Order: sequence, then C-alpha cells, then structure tokens
Amino acid sequence: MRSAFGVTLLGAGMALASTPISSLIAQAGNNLVTVPNRFIVEFQSPADLPQTRRSTSTANIYASLRQRQISFDIHHEYNSPGLFVGVSLTLNDVSSLRSTAGVVAIRPVKLFDRPSPFDFKNVSEGDSGLPDSEGTHIITGVDRLHAQGITGTASKSGCNIDTGVDYTHKYLGAGFGPGFKVAGGYDLVGDAYTGANTPVPDADPLDQCAGHGDYCCFSFDGIIGCNPNNPFNVSGVAYDAEIYAFRIFGCLGGSAEDVIVAGLLKAADADMDILTLSLGGLGGWTEGTAAVVASRIAASGKIVTIAAGNSGDAGPWYSSNPGNAIDAISVASSDSPIIPLQSLTLQGSTHAPIVYFSSVPLPVNGSLPLYATSKNTTVTDDACSPLPASTPDLSTFVVLVRRATCAVTVQLAHLAAFNASVALIYDDGTGFTAAISVGNFTAALIQASDGIFLVQQLAAGTAVNVTFPQEGALVQFPDPKGGLVSAFTSYGPTEDLFFKPAITAPGGHILSTWPVPLGGWALLSGTSMATPFMAGSAALLLSVKGKSAEVAATARSVFQSTAKPLASDHTDGALVQTAIQQGAGLVQVYDALFATTIISPAELLLNDTAHFVGTQKIAVTNTGKSPKTYVLKHSPVGTAVTGSILPASGPIPLSTDYASVSFDEETFTLNPGQTHDVVATFTPPKVDATTFPVYSGFIHIVSDGEDVHASYMGLAASIRDKAVLDTSTKALGVQLPLLEDPSGTNATANYTFVNGDEPFLLWRLAFGTALLRVDLVTADTAVPGTVNGRDVVPTFTFPQGESGGTFSNINVVGPILEHDYAPRNDESLVSDLNFVSGLNMTNTFANGTVIPNGSYKVLIRALRVTGDPDNEADYDAWLSQTMGVFVT
Repeated sequence: MRSAFGVTLLGAGMALASTPISSLIAQAGNNLVTVPNRFIVEFQSPADLPQTRRSTSTANIYASLRQRQISFDIHHEYNSPGLFVGVSLTLNDVSSLRSTAGVVAIRPVKLFDRPSPFDFKNVSEGDSGLPDSEGTHIITGVDRLHAQGITGTASKSGCNIDTGVDYTHKYLGAGFGPGFKVAGGYDLVGDAYTGANTPVPDADPLDQCAGHGDYCCFSFDGIIGCNPNNPFNVSGVAYDAEIYAFRIFGCLGGSAEDVIVAGLLKAADADMDILTLSLGGLGGWTEGTAAVVASRIAASGKIVTIAAGNSGDAGPWYSSNPGNAIDAISVASSDSPIIPLQSLTLQGSTHAPIVYFSSVPLPVNGSLPLYATSKNTTVTDDACSPLPASTPDLSTFVVLVRRATCAVTVQLAHLAAFNASVALIYDDGTGFTAAISVGNFTAALIQASDGIFLVQQLAAGTAVNVTFPQEGALVQFPDPKGGLVSAFTSYGPTEDLFFKPAITAPGGHILSTWPVPLGGWALLSGTSMATPFMAGSAALLLSVKGKSAEVAATARSVFQSTAKPLASDHTDGALVQTAIQQGAGLVQVYDALFATTIISPAELLLNDTAHFVGTQKIAVTNTGKSPKTYVLKHSPVGTAVTGSILPASGPIPLSTDYASVSFDEETFTLNPGQTHDVVATFTPPKVDATTFPVYSGFIHIVSDGEDVHASYMGLAASIRDKAVLDTSTKALGVQLPLLEDPSGTNATANYTFVNGDEPFLLWRLAFGTALLRVDLVTADTAVPGTVNGRDVVPTFTFPQGESGGTFSNINVVGPILEHDYAPRNDESLVSDLNFVSGLNMTNTFANGTVIPNGSYKVLIRALRVTGDPDNEADYDAWLSQTMGVFVT
C-alpha cells in the first residue's frame, strides 16, 4: 500500500447504520491494518541470475536509491536464496522502487493482531466436567497410532509464528535446549514488543505472559507435544517430537508481517521438518508476503500448517492470511462432542443445577431473587419494547427473559433501563447450541425447558433465588453440534479461487497447557487449536514414512484424500457441509499413514464459468501388495449460496443444486505398483449466477476396505461479474463511497488542512480487489460508467456498467493510495474489525510531494477479479464531487 493517508478499519456493528459520519471520522486510525509507508521488497535471487550478473546485491539496490536521493530506513534483511531474498524498509516514494533493477515484488507490511482463542477458560486439577481428554484422538485415529508406539519420534516441529512457550511447565519437559522436549528456538522480538516498536531479539523463546504458543506447540488433547501421565490423562498428538519455538509476539499488542516473514525463514533455515502457524489476519488472497513465503517453504519439502481463521460469521471469501498459502495446509476446526459449561443453583425450588451457556462462571456473588419480564412462555417479543413503567428496580434481581424476535442486546438494553445487572435468556427453540452475543451485559442463555420451569414457579407464587457458583460448577454437556465443523471457522475460498481451508481437525473445547504463572492449564477453542493438531499429525506421518521432501510434498494430499467429510447438521437428511468451510473433511490420521491407495491431485479446481476447467484427471496408484479393483463414486455437498453484491454472513445457506459428473470409466483394477489416470467431466449446476454459488463435493475412489477421495470446487458464475465497490446504503444508511468534511455535513468544500480542516473518504469493498487505487484528478474529469452514476435498487442488483477508454487515459494529477490485493470488508454484525475503510487526507500525495492549490475530484478504482489492470472497463470506479485545496 502506498499512501499519505491514515488507512483505517473502522468499528462495526448494528449501531453503524445510525452513527453520524463525524463519529466515524473521529474513530479514524484506531484499526490500522498496514504499517504506514513500510514495505517488503523482494529482490531477484542470486541463484536466478546469470553468472555475469551475480554481483547484483542488496547493497547495489540501496546504492541505486541513494543515488536518486531517496531516503529509506531498513528494518529486516532476508537472504534465503530459493525462498526469499529481500528487505523490509520504510520510505515515502515507493514508486521509485518499481524502476529499480533487481526488484521482483513490492508488498505492504500488514499488522497482525495477537492470536487469541475463540473461547478460553483457565482450569485446574480440581475441575469437574472437563471434556473427554482422549476423545479427539479417538475420532481421528491418533489413539490407534499411540497404541502401536507411534508418537512422533525423530521429527522436528518449529512452532515458529507465535508467542513463544513456557518450557518450565512440567509436562512440556521442564527445560530448554538439546535433550529437552523444547530443544531450541529463538525470540525475534522480546517481551516488550507490541508490533509498533523496535524488536529486541534474543535466543530464549520463553513466554510466561501471553500463553498462545503453549497450545500452539505443546498442549494436549491433540496439540503436539504434551507428555502423558499428567493429572488430566491427556497426551499430545506427537508427544515424542522435538519442539522448536520461534517467538514473534511480545506480551502485549500484535506483530508486523516483516517479523512473521523473518520467523518463517529462520525456522526454515534451521531445517524444521514442520512449521505451524496459529495466527491469521485479513487476507482473502494468496499473495500476501507471509503466505507467499510459507507456500515456498512448503514447496521446498517442508510441511506447513496454518490456521484457517475464526471469522465464520463474516461469511464466504474470507480466508485468512497467511493460511491462504497455496502449498500450505490451511486448517479448519471441528467441535468436540462435549461442551464444558457452567451451572447455577436454585434456592426456594427443588431442581437440579441448571446449565447455562458459558465456559466461565458469571461474575455474580451471593444469591439473588429471580424476576421474569413475562409469565407467558410463548411470547415472541419479550422485552423487545421498553418495559412498562410499573417494572420495579431490577438492580437486585436475576432477570429472566425469553429469547425473542429482536436482538438479545435490544432486550438487555430495555432491562438495563431499570438497572438490571444480571439476566438469563431462555431459549425459544432456536437452539441451545452456541453462546449468544450479549455485548457488555452480564447474561447467559439457558435451555427452553429450564426457562419454562422457572417461569411456572414464579407464576405459582414461589420465591426463587439464583446462585452462580464460582468454582466446582463445570459440567459436561453433550454438544448438539459436536463432531461438526465449528461455526467460527472462516469460510473460503480465496478471492482468486483457491481451495481453502484444506482440511478440518479438532479445535473446539480443547484442553491445553498454559503458562505456569497463568495457571498451567486452559480450555480453549479456535482454529489455532486445530492447526497444531495437524502439525502433530504430520509429525506422526514423518515418523512412519520417513523424513524426505517427497513425503512432505505429498502430505497434504494424503491427509485430504483420507479425511472424513462432515455433515452440516445432525438432523436426518442434512446436507454435507460445503468444502469451503470444512475442506476435505475431518483428518483421519491412522488412515492417512497406512493408506495403500495414493491419488494426485487431491484438490480439483474447476474455476468459474468464464475459466471453467471441466475435465479433470486423477492419477491413482496402488502401493499395496495385492491387486485392487476400484469403483468411482460422486458425492456432492451443499452448494454455498455466497450472496449477490454483499456476501452472505455465516452460516452460509446451502442448496441442493449440485454439479453433475461423468467418468470415462467407473471401475478398473490395478496391480501392486501400478498407476492409472481416471478422467472426470464436470457440468456446473444450473443456478442463479447472481448469487455466486460455490459448488463442491468429492470424487470417491473405493476398493475393498479403503475409500479415498479427491475434493472439487467451482463457482457457478463468472467471478469478473462480482462487483467490488459497495455502493449500497446498507452499511451506514447513506450511499457509499462518500467524501465529506470532518463534520460529515458538507459535500463540497475548500480545505485548508489546518486544525482538522481536511476531507475524509469512506468506502467499502464488497469483494476483494487485486488493485485498489485512489487518485486525485482534475475537476473537469469525467469517467463514463462510474458506479455513482448507476441506479442502485434495494436488492443491490444494479447492472454492471462499462467505462470507456484505457486505464492510462485518465488524467491523474497524483496518487493518493494504491493497495495491491486488498481484502473485502466484512458485512457481519458480530465482527467489528473490518466493516468500513477510510482515508483521512493530508495535503500531500502518496510520495510526499505537496498537492498544489486548486480544484480536484477524488477517483476510486477497484480492479475486478481476473480483470486487465490496463483496461479501464475492468474497474469499478467512483468519482467524487469537486473539492478545493487552499493551503495558505
């Protein structure tokens, strides 16, 4: 990104629709996603240069910049020929780099938030109600491998992108260095690093403040290396593997992408067999620097596992970076069969403890009387309107309210008007399957039957009191969604139509080690837990198959082809979950390690309708000791209706509009060692292309006692038809993009750039773009086909306009911003990370030169996917009203 502006991601939520523009402007700068004016510059690798030009070096490129009097600051230098050679630096005039000999690519340095679990609870040895500690091993076949003594011996796993590890933990080996479980590593940043200051590296990756690295590398119940025979009777997936920790997060804050790249390369240079990254940020594309480097490391003969992300509520096309790395294994999460939930007790009424949906106790002391807002247990709008004036002061009550047609936060706000501080919401039949969003209120969901019982007790005149025990009230609750893909798992595919996530592993309600000063143990949920499960699975693979580049190169395909596809629900007739959330299915580690039928590829990318690749070839090899007869079968899964202009929020609706498949032969026989190619011909489903349906499924290759499959995915529309600029009114109640003064009231103004007198630009991306440009153009500029000239109808199905001329014909005065591979904004009302984007303007161009006084317009252009960057017709464009620059 090249910008002289503060590029911000503003807070989101239902309130945005009524938030004054001036308030949004005031929030600018709170959520930067890139480091201003810092870039990772890739150089041509010396190995790729002719012998006569191998004197070209980093120093030569620095000299070229200095000769042109271009100032810059160096942050990191990278010298891993074959993987990445380049530099991270800060400079204002990034355009000067494009003409510098030896420069291959220039990418912005993105900021990454600290990895955090989707759910978290500290636990202790005295806690009851913890989930079955070996359950995840059983459903994946890890228990069978442990029973055979296969525990990951001789593999080296580098948990290289995380917060470090507390190696003082008894069950993580209680030591550091050769001979210990944590055999090595490096701290690239130091405790005080926040992502915004200078790293202070050292050779000790100890973490006793943040915790995330513990479950990344060393926790239990499926996470790599915890020693068995502990108080919780759990063991790591590969508890005899050597662990190396490469720390890139401090105790607080986040990290910058150039540090992450340094960690990746350091782990690769240290010859790690497996690299696992339990982190992620806004992405959508396969082109982020960390994703590119991770993919190259995987292609070089290492196994790389990366979290798919926890943004399932954001809907499709939201895969995480660097999990988008093409050759890495992007990991989704599945829920455990048991949810550890809290329970409350009643006084004044005989009833068993009542379970409420929270992994931690509500912070309520003592016993409080119960009050119900309605004695009608079928009411559909309980507390959806302000409570009657006769309502008592609720500050000393636990208030009981029925889940209704309005948002829970609306109900709670009406309770708060009468000073309510604690509430229980009883389910209305929607389902007691997930925690509800309660904002800043102290509240939790209980089951419908329990709520009805309590209302009936109050209606009968029984005085009921409620107590929330702070210890010893954890219970094992059978999860109705157990064994399914975790709802929080981010959806793919990538915005350039790659298959993400690759596979699913257990990640919901996982018992883990935690830094000793923070309690030693924790219960967590997230794709961050599923990812080290896959890393541990890879360690088991290497311990059986041997460590080689060939084994590593085929690991993803072997795991995918033997995975178990998961349903979208447990109800009869439920569709199989779309592959853009579960990948190839739940990993079956035992089956993968002892499969005798090997297929390649395990992913079939059919592309969109404009670039359709309908004929696919699968190579099938019999590595067994006897002949095998195979039968081909097609198993479609739910087609994901991803939404028209604005992507659907999760969970994405599924349809039964499937692709059809024919085979050149449906059965064949292979002798040991033989390979045979089968050909599958696909026909996309006939569906409404304006909803951009992503269809997927599996081609099963079945023999006696063995069933392997290749996963396929395609888009039943042309991706170029996907509008990029959001010109609806849905986000803010006004049509976007929008250029305003700081008060949000003046559409046309002259700006002095003194004391905050400056314009502010808001926009949203309905889809990702490979090139986003914001330019200052002359006041008489007219761009035919700009989106602000279109009629926007309520269904957001405005026609796609064509603009005339070529890209270079636009009379640009100067560039304000250029962002390569920008991700889409997030329509979810739950997330507050990426709802809308904005620019706070200064009186300089992106290269730091001063904008001359005069009248201008602002032109936003966003390239559609697969569009030609040199063709103006392939851009969504928006042209502002005239604005004046008058600096005295």
